[in-house]
Amino acid sequence: MNFKKIGIWISAVLLIAILLGSNLPVQRKLDKIITQDKLVDEAVNDKGLPPMVAFTTVALGGFRGILADLLWLRAGALQEEGKYFELVQLASWITKLQPKFTGATSFLAWNMAYNISVTFQDPQDRWRWVQRGIELIRDEGLNYNANDPKLYQQLGWIYQHKMGNTLDDAQKYYKFQIAKEMQRAYGGVADPDWEALNNAPRSFVEFRRLHPQNEYWNKIRAAGFRDDDSLNSAFRETGLLPESLKTVLTPEEATELETFLRAIWLRDYYKIRPEIVIAINKQYGKLDWRASETFAIYWATLGNMYSPNRFSIECDRMITQSLKESFIGGRMLFPNKTPSENYILIPNLDLVDAVRESFLLAAKRNDFAHSFKSALDNFMIDAIVILYSYGREKKAREYFNIMRKERVSYDKRFLNFEQFIVSQWEEDMKDGSYKQAHDLISGLIYTAAVYIAYDDLTAGEAHLKLAQMAYERYGRSFKDVDRMQLPPFGTMKREIVMMVMNQFPQLAPRLQGVIQEERNSK
Repeated sequence: MNFKKIGIWISAVLLIAILLGSNLPVQRKLDKIITQDKLVDEAVNDKGLPPMVAFTTVALGGFRGILADLLWLRAGALQEEGKYFELVQLASWITKLQPKFTGATSFLAWNMAYNISVTFQDPQDRWRWVQRGIELIRDEGLNYNANDPKLYQQLGWIYQHKMGNTLDDAQKYYKFQIAKEMQRAYGGVADPDWEALNNAPRSFVEFRRLHPQNEYWNKIRAAGFRDDDSLNSAFRETGLLPESLKTVLTPEEATELETFLRAIWLRDYYKIRPEIVIAINKQYGKLDWRASETFAIYWATLGNMYSPNRFSIECDRMITQSLKESFIGGRMLFPNKTPSENYILIPNLDLVDAVRESFLLAAKRNDFAHSFKSALDNFMIDAIVILYSYGREKKAREYFNIMRKERVSYDKRFLNFEQFIVSQWEEDMKDGSYKQAHDLISGLIYTAAVYIAYDDLTAGEAHLKLAQMAYERYGRSFKDVDRMQLPPFGTMKREIVMMVMNQFPQLAPRLQGVIQEERNSK
């Protein structure tokens, strides 16, 4: 037995114990100064931290950074070894050890959503890693740093760039999964009653205060729910109130309970605050709260709220870009209104003025940054073509005239409105993005349906033929790129015609033939 080595180890342990013990008074003094001088986030303090974080804060004090550094080194080794699931737990530990080091949280989340996800071929595996990145920021980073605008911006970036863009081979699957998950949280509908959700109690304590009588809670217990967790768990499993509760509660009680459970689900788990949703819809127009770009706008809006100047150029840029994409393809159509991968993205035409105003406002409060003005120029071109393709000719001409007046780089070869539209159609089909091609083809089908509904079969068939030609031309350009493939033309045609029928019920009888023709062609 080597007594010398044992003595060294015992001395080292004693030295560490002495150092930790001597650190406690210093740490208490620092904590007192932080509290007195308000050098801590308004929303978070040590009293609100989980037991694990509170313990490491008190026990390790300043030595937490050393342990976090060691875990960082271990995280790098785990990634190189491909041990990704261990990396998730390690990332959580690092965040708990250094809850205020938001740079670490952002990097770890980005690493999961981008670097690790693409090492998998299966879209389901990729989606799980993108989710882990979202959850690390949303559930842990923001839990400890609710007032940090950078975290909101980073979270919004995952929605806007990773899922909203078309660069990832699994981008279609991501969009479908977001929509499916959120529609379940909304109770199977695309657009819940946000006002009712906002007015609902924000905790079980508040809900019980509104219902102090025992009879109400006796009914819930009789249905088999003994505590709040079991009730929450059963509700979130399906997104609907369990049938056992519906049978014992009155319709009014059931509606009230369901609205409350849904509201705290959105607030506590998804961190979606209905009052912010209402404000965003009021400012920009009604958004589709299942789309990735909508959530990018949501998180960037919160980022602006918590920025020292109440805005940041990064968040402004995210809002303007995501609003533009929401205009171009921000509404999701599903067969039979049930989320599936055969969704269709169509423009949200009512956002057009809000997008333009957002670019002008962002340019003004960011010292008229050239990037915003250039982006506005490009948006005006897209807006004119999309508005015209969807039958909004008057609005399209209005924007064309604005562009001719304001756009410095406007090409004078376009002598009139019609020449401009034709040239842009040709350019979009030749070099356009997935969304541009999708919107052009969808717009042509939409216009064709309206013409047919008004008995102008010649114009309707001409637009359908043009849409088919555009679809085939785009398909030839990207035939070997799976992530750029459009939905089947028949699916696009059927869903858009049905949308026109829903919008204009009086036209529906005239369009039944188009739907029937599509079904018979299968």
